[in-house]
Amino acid sequence: MNTDSAVWIPRLQTAAAANLTRYRHWVAQHHALDLADYRALHRWSIENLPAFWSSLFTFCDLKHHEPWQTSLASREMPGARWFPGCTLNYAENIFAKRSAERPMLLHADESGEIASLSWADAEDQVAALAACLRELGVRRGDRVVAFLPNIPEAVIALLATASIGAIWSSCAPEFGSQSVLERFQQIEPKILIAVPEYQYNGQRFDRRSVLSQLQANLPTLEQTLLVRTRKGEASHQRYPSLSWQEALARGVGASLGCEIVPFEHPLWVLFSSGTTGKPKPIVHGHGGITLEHAKATLFHNDLHPGDRFFWYTSTGWMMWNYLLGGLLAGATVILYDGSPIHPDLGALFQLAERTGMNYLGASAAFMASCMKADFRPNQRYDLSQLNALSGTGSPLAPEIYDWFYDEFSADVVLESLSGGTDLCTAFVGGVRSEPIYRGVIQGPSLGADVRSYDEQGNETIDAVGELVITQPMPSMPLYFWNDPAGERYRESYFGMYEGVWRHGDWLRVTPRGGCVIYGRSDSTINRKGIRMGTSEIYRVVEAFAEIQDSLIIDMEMLGHESHLPLFVVLQAGQELDEDLCRRIGRALSEQISPRHVPDEILAIDEVPYTLSGKKMEVPIRKILLGLPRDEAANPGSMRNPDSLAFFEDYAEEIARRQTR
Repeated sequence: MNTDSAVWIPRLQTAAAANLTRYRHWVAQHHALDLADYRALHRWSIENLPAFWSSLFTFCDLKHHEPWQTSLASREMPGARWFPGCTLNYAENIFAKRSAERPMLLHADESGEIASLSWADAEDQVAALAACLRELGVRRGDRVVAFLPNIPEAVIALLATASIGAIWSSCAPEFGSQSVLERFQQIEPKILIAVPEYQYNGQRFDRRSVLSQLQANLPTLEQTLLVRTRKGEASHQRYPSLSWQEALARGVGASLGCEIVPFEHPLWVLFSSGTTGKPKPIVHGHGGITLEHAKATLFHNDLHPGDRFFWYTSTGWMMWNYLLGGLLAGATVILYDGSPIHPDLGALFQLAERTGMNYLGASAAFMASCMKADFRPNQRYDLSQLNALSGTGSPLAPEIYDWFYDEFSADVVLESLSGGTDLCTAFVGGVRSEPIYRGVIQGPSLGADVRSYDEQGNETIDAVGELVITQPMPSMPLYFWNDPAGERYRESYFGMYEGVWRHGDWLRVTPRGGCVIYGRSDSTINRKGIRMGTSEIYRVVEAFAEIQDSLIIDMEMLGHESHLPLFVVLQAGQELDEDLCRRIGRALSEQISPRHVPDEILAIDEVPYTLSGKKMEVPIRKILLGLPRDEAANPGSMRNPDSLAFFEDYAEEIARRQTR
């Protein structure tokens, strides 16, 4: 890969106007330092963690109440303690950025209609819903969950929940009932907010049966709020239900009063994939998320007050939570409910034109689709307001940079970000004051001590290794729900390197400090940014009477076509025919999500296992990505080493397909 070619160099006025430049000068002045460039600023931020994170309260004008004794009481990972004594509220910090001069939200769906929501109207709705939730018995620490698309009501519900110190969690309505229940049952919600149907790709999908399954199988549920439902439908529900309009009417006229909570009070629960067992319920705090999202959107997305910030996402992906962080930078956030390619690849670019969008974020897969189709958005739409286009969710291939800078002017920046649900942020990303090199993320984010380690725990430069974070960040999980001793937490991130966060991505750090992400180094399935554990897939597939065993491998990696094969071991006398393949695909679509239907299903004689009885997902993934068998797997540690031959042959077939 050629990473020596700079495809974008900031103009002097662009670098000078960047928030990072302004902050670098501010730090230099307040700490009597000579910080020549971003690299020097980043080095200061990780060598002076307490001073760096404390400075954001002042520089980003964030609200807090009780002061703190020290900003970092303990550096131990896991177990770092941030800002003990400090009190604040995420929703209060969002509304502290209110302005009568610009809308809070713009929102659109596949109909093409665009509406706006003012800060004043949003605050009234949040206050009304918060009052209703209190009337329904929701108290600080209770859980409110949502089964909602990317619509304004989801934002209102999150902020109302946060304002009273309750804890939020959400899934997109495309998720199947099993996927949702495996998440929500773990956290025992009191309130469910849901839609009975949603629209995608020109079709309406009825979710009433799924909604009924959720209500029947969440025993702690006391009330359901139905959003965008038919008149009178809520009163005919089998379970206690209110319409959204009725809920707001109960609290009409209330003023917004935010519950002031400790820095580490839980804000929301996000679910990342467990490769064994149920999805991991990751708890983030008010303080860590407020600081991290203010930093990320202000410095690394370079948002300014009045900018119009968009990311194509769903409420089931952490990028939805991250998108709302743009409000902390004073931006107007744009929501879109629908398919990014309906009626064609121009849908998001048409949205950009009609909303005056300044920042467009999408998945790397979407941009790859545009490149392969030779789609020319700049020739079809007026994108003169667009300052940046950004991709995340999977590695951004070097060829996309070629397509982008052949299509857009040098005034538009292509930023690649990478992070994860676990920290609810991008810890490597954009640096608006520095050049962009083909195929390379500009560098680690401020306050993120990101490095590449080999298997022995030695730092590597210009070689692919494990992505690690060697010092704590405030948005690292407070804990996992129902993990009182922290065993699952430690196993997930600290099992490979003692006291060092191992993220599960392959990373190469270039000699100049840039970052190249190559994809997952573990067996998590990453489809269009939504990550699922393999165990969720296996529970569905192996429930079929015809299936004895199964193995699924996500072949997403930089430089490879995204491909998700499912391998099945059939029961004696069974055949893998079109009907069985179709039924497996339908079950995965309905119970997990349409994104996680395999690209192909193949019958095998046996799944490779270790001597201790674990499916060998990571070694098989390495073989399928082209690593020699002897480097990918140790036959001496296997129960059935002869099973590897099939996957070697299949890897050769995949390689032949890619060269055709």
